[in-house]
Amino acid sequence: MRSPPGPRRPVPARLVAAAVLLSALAAGAAAGAAVAGDGYGRGRRLYMRNKVLEMFYHAYDNYITYAFPHDELKPLTKSFTDSLSNLTEFERGVLWLSENLTFDVDARINLFECNIRLLGGLISGHILAKEHSSHLKDGPYQDQLLHLAENLGSRFLPAFETPTGLPYAWINLKYGVMENETTETSTSGCGSLILEMGALSRLTGDSRYEAAALRALRKLWSMRSSLNLVGTTLDVLTGKWIEYSSGIGAGVDSFYEYLIKAYVLFGSEEYWDMFHSAYLAVQKYHEADMRTGEATHWQLTSLQAFWPGLQTLLGDVAAANISHREFYNVWQRFGVLPERYLLNFGMLHPTEKYYPLRPEFAESTFYLYQATKDPWYLEVGEAIIGSLNYYTKVDGGFASVRDVSTMKLEDHQHSFFLSETCKYLFLLYDDSFLRNQNYIFTTEGHPLPIRSTWHEIIPTTHVPSNWTFSVGSPWESACHVPDVLPTHRCRTDDDCGVEAVSCRRRTCSMAGYCGLWLGVY
Repeated sequence: MRSPPGPRRPVPARLVAAAVLLSALAAGAAAGAAVAGDGYGRGRRLYMRNKVLEMFYHAYDNYITYAFPHDELKPLTKSFTDSLSNLTEFERGVLWLSENLTFDVDARINLFECNIRLLGGLISGHILAKEHSSHLKDGPYQDQLLHLAENLGSRFLPAFETPTGLPYAWINLKYGVMENETTETSTSGCGSLILEMGALSRLTGDSRYEAAALRALRKLWSMRSSLNLVGTTLDVLTGKWIEYSSGIGAGVDSFYEYLIKAYVLFGSEEYWDMFHSAYLAVQKYHEADMRTGEATHWQLTSLQAFWPGLQTLLGDVAAANISHREFYNVWQRFGVLPERYLLNFGMLHPTEKYYPLRPEFAESTFYLYQATKDPWYLEVGEAIIGSLNYYTKVDGGFASVRDVSTMKLEDHQHSFFLSETCKYLFLLYDDSFLRNQNYIFTTEGHPLPIRSTWHEIIPTTHVPSNWTFSVGSPWESACHVPDVLPTHRCRTDDDCGVEAVSCRRRTCSMAGYCGLWLGVY
């Protein structure tokens, strides 16, 4: 690999994500594959782990060769788009960033994307460097990444200077909010900042970052409907909704994710209260008009595939299993997960047939295996890895799929393929990185350690009953009828029960599992 040369210039978010991933991979590689008594087999586990490593380095080496230090690789033409094999490589990344990275640039950036990619990557990279006592060629690690993160975070703060406290979606890193800047933002854009900015406040002792993110989150939650649903887009100056569609897909997804993860990371009951109400509402209404609860779409999207992982983190494993199998049915039908599948028509969306190597389904598969140790999820991982190598691997890396019905490729390897897709697949087969420390992963896959010193109140360990739980007492659904077998296996529909929230009857799939299959075959 060539060393990163060149003058001092803005670094792409891509490099930070890769550097953090490399540290995680190095930790796993040093310890060797974990051996679990799940019947999967050590040799098979090692083989799959190494297959993921091969995928990662094929994509990463081509990025370094043909695209570094630009944002992303074009793997078909081996060029770049503008928009680390062991710990030594991670150290090289830290050195390059500390010597070349500056945020004092006249550049208009998206606050949400820059927060989850750059700020999250710098914070996580700093924590990993401290935990692994990294020594650089010029001496011990001296918090270089944290200093960069604080510099970047301070440039975010002007975006929050609105009458509502809701931040602008776009900001200039050098000059702040520009004249005539758009006032429209998404629910995710202003409700998914608390992990990174909260962690920055705890690491620096400067409360401004967390206070700004929390004020925005509280304002957003105050805008919910009487059904406890939130919309998709809103105006940051007026605090009025622009788009009333509610759901768990694009524009809203990470809002739910950050509520439950903020509760785990920081321990505040406020986050739990918001999440619990929001979760119950969206489980009941699914995709609907936030004002009336009337259904708006009946679809599966690739971004929604994070939901089973969130349900697993919550402890609602039975519901997560049902959700996950719906996505897997669609994956099996096409070989990958299309961006949007119309359930009511049993067909692909006419213009959203692509698959950009998204990580959400792999992420949920990882969470479910961690919770259940069911080797079936390892076999799902094999299917994902097999599809990625068969359909998307090219000489220059891994290419996105333009149309899943023809498997025609497009010249784009997104940064999240390295920072998330490969990471979760690797951890599925080798979780030794997680053995001695509990982590929360941000929506961009950056690990943040769970520390009691960061907690306002250390959450009580909850034992879920039925499909979900509340603090201190089980939440039981009046209509819930459990499946005959606790494994959810079935031979006929009579072996399946009634789903807890929607009160809909589950049916037996062709694979022999109970679920709300919605006719996806």
